[in-house]
Amino acid sequence: MDSGSLAWILISAALVLFMVPGLALFYGGMSRSKNMLNMLMMNMICLGIVPVVWVIAGYSLALGETSHGLIGNLDNAFMADVTVNQDGGEGLLGAFFALTFASITPALISGAVADRMKFSAWVVFVPVWLMLVFVPSFQWVYGPNGWLGVRGSLDFAGGTVVHVAAGAAALALALVLGPRKGWQKEPMQPHNLPFTMLGAGILWFGWFGFNAGSAFAADSTAIQAFANTFIAGAAAMLSWLVVELLTDGHATSLGAASGIVAGLVGITPGAGYMGTWGALLVGVAAGALCALAVRLKFRFGYDDALDVVGVHMVGGLVGGILIGVFASPVSLGDPEAFEAGLIDGGGAGLLLEQIFANVVVLVFAFVVTFVIAKVMDATMGLRVTEDDERTGLDTSQHAETAYQS
Repeated sequence: MDSGSLAWILISAALVLFMVPGLALFYGGMSRSKNMLNMLMMNMICLGIVPVVWVIAGYSLALGETSHGLIGNLDNAFMADVTVNQDGGEGLLGAFFALTFASITPALISGAVADRMKFSAWVVFVPVWLMLVFVPSFQWVYGPNGWLGVRGSLDFAGGTVVHVAAGAAALALALVLGPRKGWQKEPMQPHNLPFTMLGAGILWFGWFGFNAGSAFAADSTAIQAFANTFIAGAAAMLSWLVVELLTDGHATSLGAASGIVAGLVGITPGAGYMGTWGALLVGVAAGALCALAVRLKFRFGYDDALDVVGVHMVGGLVGGILIGVFASPVSLGDPEAFEAGLIDGGGAGLLLEQIFANVVVLVFAFVVTFVIAKVMDATMGLRVTEDDERTGLDTSQHAETAYQS
């Protein structure tokens, strides 16, 4: 790999790492003030747990050689034989670039369980979920012989493995935990929307590394992914606000921030597989559909506190499936690089493959997470006491407060 590409991947890895505190601010601002520090800790602790688990066994199982494409081996446990001079994604650089993705994925789930999950339970849940859900899914899509990748599904930067998996897991965990005390009866407004807007800006900034860095080179594909990331976030912000105006009569700052993230989620799986106009349309679709999807929790009664299901699961599905419509190898200058979508004259094969892969990961993540949550709830308990919930998790879980009265 040339020095320019090496530098770009190193920078991209740092950008993705920076997304975790950005996500913490995004979620923290949406939480109630008495739970601000808890939300920051639920995100930041992932940067402590996930790297250790990844080095011990996660990387080896996620990207190790396998003949069946289901799970890797332990040949690279404790990073054995992983060196700095290996090419492509097989060396130390690839391992730690993938680690940044692994670190933010469980952090995404935290928004669904805000205000009510024991911090001790979260600390146990993160490594268990990483090894039982994220690692196998990563192998299926990105492993040397991952069975979904071999079948022909496309996921440029983690729409399926990161966002659909995290969104499905968030739904399962929220169902096991149950709603917050007073949900739909008491006001539970975001306490600091400036933090949420700042967090959205940091996420957008970091997402350039998330998507363009996934080209694994400083080349034309990275440029296209960079451009697509910009335009999809912008278009989704606008389409979300249009939905708000039409349904509620107001364009809100929370809607703008959420729309940006929805667009970034939507373009992630196809960032390097379509031209700019395709990314624009994906952004419009993701913003509008996610704006409608976040309202479903009130109809169906699941308390997804910070809209992880509506933004990440739905946005990931929208973007992943629309690859089958907008994939355009010609736009990227290599007609043989991958299968074209419907608009570029490809058949329905890619579209069906995208639907299949996304549904498989969604169902797998939901079922396994539901089982993990049920087992943990029956053994150590997932939820804080009612008194602790009323007092606030900052005080009950961390003996701290974010704000002095």
